[in-house]
Amino acid sequence: QGSKEGSFLWMVKRDPPSYFFGTIHVPYTRVWEHIPNNTKRAFRLSDNVFFELDLTDPYTVSALTTCQLLPRGKNLSDVLPGELYTRLKRHLAYVKTQMPRWITPDQRGRGLYADYLFNAITGNWERKRPVWVMLMVNSLTESDIRSRGVPVLDLYLAQEAERLTKRTGAVERVEEQCVPLNGLNFSQV
Repeated sequence: QGSKEGSFLWMVKRDPPSYFFGTIHVPYTRVWEHIPNNTKRAFRLSDNVFFELDLTDPYTVSALTTCQLLPRGKNLSDVLPGELYTRLKRHLAYVKTQMPRWITPDQRGRGLYADYLFNAITGNWERKRPVWVMLMVNSLTESDIRSRGVPVLDLYLAQEAERLTKRTGAVERVEEQCVPLNGLNFSQV
């Protein structure tokens, strides 16, 4: 039924029915108008909503931050080749000079300034594992910066579920997300 509407919503036939929906980690405003009505209706009618991770839980957010760090006493400069580390530092310095041009008037009106966003995104980068630095660098684009302050689809749905007093939870733990990424070797990253 969902495929006719171009939906990624799956229904598990039981009483009451259960639904499975695959989300993507992008600002919800980029995709919300394209989410089919059957998906929005299933969300509205659901009593319980479970996400990949509970992004509204402070422990989850803290654990995600911690899992990104190299072992105690290690820095990125210890694990990256010198030339690559130097290129990374230069690139981050360049992005920092460009970010003021990328900030939207709406963001400024909400107190999101370039220095604040740059520090929020890149904070403690020299202590992070290479895979997480790669993901961080990939998010330092004009379009991604312009959408900062808008929750990703998962978080938006979680916030809506809480607002509507639905029971929420997660199907994975932070460790289940971190272990595979942290297990990648340098050449894979």
